[in-house]
Amino acid sequence: MVHDEDRILTTHIGSLPRTPELLDLLKKRQEGEHVDEDEWDETVEEATEQVVERQADVGLDIANNGEQPRVSFNWYVENRLSGIDGKREQELWADLQEFPEYAEETFKTDVIDLSMQPVVDGPIEYTGHDEAEAELEAFRDALDNVDVDFEETFMTSASPSIVTATHVNDYYDSYEEFLFDAADAMQEEYEILAETGMTLQIDAPELLTAAQTEAFADEPLEAVKDATRLHVEALNEALENVPAEQVRLHTCWGSYEGPHHLDVDLAEMLPVIYEADISGLSVEQANPRHQHEYRAFAEQPLPDDWTLMPGVVDVKTNIIDHPETIADRIERVADVVDDPSRIVAAPDCGFGTQAGLGMVDPEIAWAKLDALTEGAEIASERIF
Repeated sequence: MVHDEDRILTTHIGSLPRTPELLDLLKKRQEGEHVDEDEWDETVEEATEQVVERQADVGLDIANNGEQPRVSFNWYVENRLSGIDGKREQELWADLQEFPEYAEETFKTDVIDLSMQPVVDGPIEYTGHDEAEAELEAFRDALDNVDVDFEETFMTSASPSIVTATHVNDYYDSYEEFLFDAADAMQEEYEILAETGMTLQIDAPELLTAAQTEAFADEPLEAVKDATRLHVEALNEALENVPAEQVRLHTCWGSYEGPHHLDVDLAEMLPVIYEADISGLSVEQANPRHQHEYRAFAEQPLPDDWTLMPGVVDVKTNIIDHPETIADRIERVADVVDDPSRIVAAPDCGFGTQAGLGMVDPEIAWAKLDALTEGAEIASERIF
């Protein structure tokens, strides 16, 4: 990952607001309605170009395509993997089950219902080569048309274990078989994206949210760690042909406005996450439940040659974080990491992780990113 010896660089976590026209087409595709392919391609191209231009306008250093053609950061794989057919209702996070009325009101969108998970009913294989290439082409075209020179560009991809955590298994005899088949399949996408020379971001919230799932809600912490260690092993297998210095990883406690009172402590999980073959780590630090956990990086120091992307902007409220507050968040993380050049400032999570679930108004999301770049400038003046 790129970094700077004289200032704090800025990035975001992959998903950004989609245009109303694109949301409408995504909804139709999800509902199985016919969508004209020419209209789809044109709408995706326009949305991608717009999102690239806005990233440049707010001054982000490290940018991507905003995941414009994807219905969500994880369920987009339904269109890129074989063996997936239909949906089935599943329990939401354990903390939300204690507040069912709130969950019912909040987690059904105009585009997708987050309680309905895709079902795996056959062997998983990667079939998304054309879709991946089309997404890359739209991004490259947007970069050429906008004519902007970012410090670095990146593309996101779902981790093997977020695929298995959010898809119902009706085919595999064991979870391990399911997981490692998902790893074999997603390996193809990782290599397609990495071959472009861009940084590959792996989206892996399940490395911190496993304790919230039905399978582990009542299990001891050691069982959660063992599951996370298995997930990291599968990820490393899928990344075997991608250089670690080209890979950054995002994990979080779930990008939703909920109680989060059952979240695991970061310090407990960092040693397991550090086993991943990556060089950049994104983790929430603006989330009110976890703002104190910058101390975890003093207790569990960042591995040598890793870059830390602390979340210093909240993505769950429409309050625009003050640049001075953002600068303070950056500074306290830099203090425990001890080398500010290893810090890249970011939001906690994406602003459009699930199409249609807009916790933050699109224009306020962009205002928050503008505040991020201003806060990074303030922190840079203080630190360097």
